[in-house]
Amino acid sequence: MTLPEGTNGQDAITDVHGLRVGHAGAAGPGALSGTTVVLAPEGGVVAAVDVRGGGPGTRETDALDPRNVVQRIDAVVLTGGSAYGLDAATGVMAWLAERNRGVRVGPEPSQVVPVVPAACVFDLGRGGDFTARPDASTGRAAVAAAAASGDRAKVGTGAVGAGTGAVAGGLRGGVGTASTVLESGITVGALVVVNAVGAAVDPTTGVPYGSYFEAGRPAFPSPAVHEAALRRLAEAREASVPPSLNTTLAVVATDAVITRAQAQKVAGTAHDGIARAVRPVHLMNDGDTVFALSTGARELPEGSGPLALNEILAAGADLVTRAIVRAVLAAPAGLRGAGGDFPSYRELYGGDAGAYSR
Repeated sequence: MTLPEGTNGQDAITDVHGLRVGHAGAAGPGALSGTTVVLAPEGGVVAAVDVRGGGPGTRETDALDPRNVVQRIDAVVLTGGSAYGLDAATGVMAWLAERNRGVRVGPEPSQVVPVVPAACVFDLGRGGDFTARPDASTGRAAVAAAAASGDRAKVGTGAVGAGTGAVAGGLRGGVGTASTVLESGITVGALVVVNAVGAAVDPTTGVPYGSYFEAGRPAFPSPAVHEAALRRLAEAREASVPPSLNTTLAVVATDAVITRAQAQKVAGTAHDGIARAVRPVHLMNDGDTVFALSTGARELPEGSGPLALNEILAAGADLVTRAIVRAVLAAPAGLRGAGGDFPSYRELYGGDAGAYSR
C-alpha cells in the first residue's frame, strides 16, 4: 500500500484533529537532548502500546494494557536522556493536574491522577555532558509548547525535541512525521523519533530504505557521490564511540473510533513500518516502542465488520516508514563534537538528497 502525500493539512500527525505536538530542549551548554510531547484534546484519547526492542526505557506503559483500568490518556512523552529523561513525564503530569486533567480519583475536580505514558531514547553524552538530559522542566516546556501550537499546526522535524541528539546507523537522526486521509475519510498520522543502532540508508545504493516503498522507482545518488559518502561515513564511525543503546519511537494516531484492543493491534502492525526503514531493528540494545492513539471522532466504515480496521493497520505502518525517511532527511547539518561525529544525510549526498524531499 502506497499512500498519497499532502492529502491532508500539514502531512503531519497533527492532521488528526485535536492532537498537538510540542518540543523542548534540555538545558545546559553540554546538552544535546530534549523531549517531545503529543498532547491529546480535552477528554483524552484511547491508547495502546507495543514494545519490541530488547532494551526499552518506558513509563506507565502497563496502564495501556486493554485488561487494565485506564481507559483514556491525555499525553504521550517521547524523550531523550535514556531512563533519566523519563522524568520529563513528571512535568507533563504537573501541567495536566493544574488543569484538572487525568483520571478522577476523588469528588473534587482537582483530584485527578494524569496517566502519561513515556518512552526514551539513548543519547547520553552526545553533547559532551553525560549529565545534561531532560527533566521535569523540559517536559513542562514541551507540553506547554504543544498546547500553544494551535490546531493542525506544523510539526518541527529533524534535530528537535526528543530527536535533538538522535543518531541512526552513524548518521544524524531526529523527528519525522506524516499523515494521510483514507478513502473512507479517516485520517491517520504518525510521528517518529529515529535513534537506531541499525541503518536507515542502504549502504549499497545510498537510498534511504524507506524510499523503496514509495510510489515509483527511487532516484539513486550518482556513484561518485555515493562513494564519497561511504568514505566520509567510515571516517566518522572511526572517530566516534559506538553508542551502546538505541531506540526508534513512534506514535500512530487516527480519528477513527477503535477499541483499546484494536489500538494495540495498530501499534503492533506499525512496527512493520520501522522494519522497512531501519535495518536491523528490535535488537537487544534497541528499545523500539510504538504507541497508538484514537481520538474517536469518526466511525469505521459500515459493512466490513472487524476487517474495517485493515486500512488503518496498513496506513499506520506505511506512515511510520515515510516519517522515518523524513526524519533522516530533515537534518541539514551533521553533528560533530565531544559526543562524536555524525554526518547528516544531506551533508553526505548534497543535492542528490533533494530527490527524496517532499
